Amino acid sequence: MATISRRSHQLSCTYRPRRRSARNRLKATKHEPALKALAIQANRIHVVDTPTFAITSGVVYLDVEGVPDREFYYLIGMRYRRGDEDLHLSFWADDPSGECDMWRSFVRALSPISDVRLIHYGSYETQFLKRMKERYCKDSDDIELVDRLVATSLNLLGLTYAHIYFPTYSNGLKEIAGYLGFHWSEKNSSGRQALMWHSGWEASGESCLKQKLITYNDEDCAAVERLAQAIADICIPRATAAKSSLDPVDVHLLVDRHKRMFRPLDCAVPEFKQINDAAYWDYQRAKVYVRSRGHIRKVAEKGQRQKSKGRSRVNKVIDYDDLRPSHCPRCGSTAVHKHVRYTAVTADIVLSASGAKRSVIQSVFYRYRCWACHKYLMPYQRHEKYGDSLRAYIIYMIIQMGISQHRLCEHLQDVFDLHVDRRAINRIKIGSANRYEQTYERLRHRIASGELVHADETRVPISGESHYIWVFTNLEEVIFVYSASRDASTAQETLRGFMGVLVSDFYAGYESFECVQQKCLIHLMRDINDDVLKHPFNTEMEELAHAFAVLLKPMVETIDRFGLKAYHLRKHQKGVAHFYTTLAERDYQTEVAVGYKKRFERYRDKLFTFLDYDDVPWNNNNAEHAVKAFVRLRNVIGGGSTPKGIRDYLVLLSISETCKYKGLSFLDFLRSGEADVDTFAARTDRARYITRTLNTKGRGSGDQKAAHIVSPPYS
Repeated sequence: MATISRRSHQLSCTYRPRRRSARNRLKATKHEPALKALAIQANRIHVVDTPTFAITSGVVYLDVEGVPDREFYYLIGMRYRRGDEDLHLSFWADDPSGECDMWRSFVRALSPISDVRLIHYGSYETQFLKRMKERYCKDSDDIELVDRLVATSLNLLGLTYAHIYFPTYSNGLKEIAGYLGFHWSEKNSSGRQALMWHSGWEASGESCLKQKLITYNDEDCAAVERLAQAIADICIPRATAAKSSLDPVDVHLLVDRHKRMFRPLDCAVPEFKQINDAAYWDYQRAKVYVRSRGHIRKVAEKGQRQKSKGRSRVNKVIDYDDLRPSHCPRCGSTAVHKHVRYTAVTADIVLSASGAKRSVIQSVFYRYRCWACHKYLMPYQRHEKYGDSLRAYIIYMIIQMGISQHRLCEHLQDVFDLHVDRRAINRIKIGSANRYEQTYERLRHRIASGELVHADETRVPISGESHYIWVFTNLEEVIFVYSASRDASTAQETLRGFMGVLVSDFYAGYESFECVQQKCLIHLMRDINDDVLKHPFNTEMEELAHAFAVLLKPMVETIDRFGLKAYHLRKHQKGVAHFYTTLAERDYQTEVAVGYKKRFERYRDKLFTFLDYDDVPWNNNNAEHAVKAFVRLRNVIGGGSTPKGIRDYLVLLSISETCKYKGLSFLDFLRSGEADVDTFAARTDRARYITRTLNTKGRGSGDQKAAHIVSPPYS
């Protein structure tokens, strides 16, 4: 134990309190062994994120005992408060045949308690409730009761893990409750010992062993109650609560004991602050080194000139003096003279097959005034500050290349010597999204009116909360749709009127669509594979996995040979019918195999739809591939965007992915000025046809070449 304590002391010295950024707020809080060691060293409870928890009326502390390898439960213990007394009830089952009566008695005991809420420690009790629902709940009232119990139950381990660190070497209930002052009557009380007691009782039937189990179960419920009261005390705000004997430590208020290079200096002497400020790198470069090193002075002066200038060097100047009006449009007088001189700079880049170069044009124009009627005339219409090619290049770099706006500013400065700040880039993004809004709506309409749609969804952090992005694709068009929640109403609104085949995963929200569906068989295969690996000795799962593989493999081979043609795939319907016949005759005993049997039966009409329809894939990889494009963009955006900003990104990303699916260049589309992807595709095909014609007819005369150019097959 001395060695463990010494190691804990060493590990505790490595803990440093960190501030979680907005980008990482949605990430699950990780357990920090160094903080656990610090809590053990200080012998105090350390709190990272104070949970919201209070003990209300109707709380029932639950503990269940069972034999895991037999999936048999023999004892249920519940503890609750009625008036001024604590009551404990125990429900016993001698063998699996008595499990149902034990469950019914437990439910009857819960019925008089209003607003009942179960509190337990660990996930064993949650699994118990779900299994009891499947085994013994047949009518809707019992199912609704168990669903409500599961939804409102509270697992104290999930509430404390990585949030509240007790000074114990493990997160077991025995150790934490022991720290809080609770003791079991039997010194060797544990889950393993309870299994030994129950095994001995089954062999001998001794009443003392049964009583030990009931007492152990009662004390477990009391330990859960002690822990719940401690957590409730921790959750009370310190400003309003009386001083607690627990005296928890707020981790965010810990002072970092490590001397870091980059940290504010707490000056004990006022003069230290001035001395410390004079040691900063930029201060010394600008004030000290320039006085002794000529090269550094030149570098500093150059950087200062560029910073003060704030604009790029002009390549060309255009004077619009020739736009002077010949007469006044109001009175017709020819006495029109220059009044004020203006200049406007348009920054742009010139893209070619050999590279790109900067183009900064300064326009000089004038405002004129009629001397007769004093009317002001402005014949020159001021151009955009940034040219079309530069705006297209900026959108291309943000959306398709995944460069952040901040880094893009540095890129434009270093490569093209263009001073474009982040606010200007964001305005260009917003303007481009507004420009292509109608293009986005046309893509949505084409997808909703098509014959096939792949759908998927993923999370996006916005202001520390989880929002969702839906993706829909028909193999040629792709759209991304923002939603504040995972509710399927957004998908239903997007695909309103869709009558084709919907390919998706097994998310329950897709069940509300009234159309033909194909569930992703890759998802199902991976789930089966994972459960076979988790249960290596479950022969029923191995048998089920083998039967599914034998069924699916010939289908994949037919698709590889003939494609997604129903004419060639219908022959596998006999195999599907044989698979389900064998499945119905098989009586599985293990819970995981029974679950898959129900899953196959539930989705029977949605697993093999691709056998009856042409060009319907058997997996949802097309939508998952599109989701990856947003995930890459999400990693760049982080969690600091807004719903409006995300929508702008999604409009442009939808067009970018659509161009990729159609084999088009997103940058060329942005530069073309077209508002419709199909129109741009036709124009691109026409240009390719012309190039191909010139190459194949290269030996003819110029007139012959022109004749071939004018009449392409689809003009």
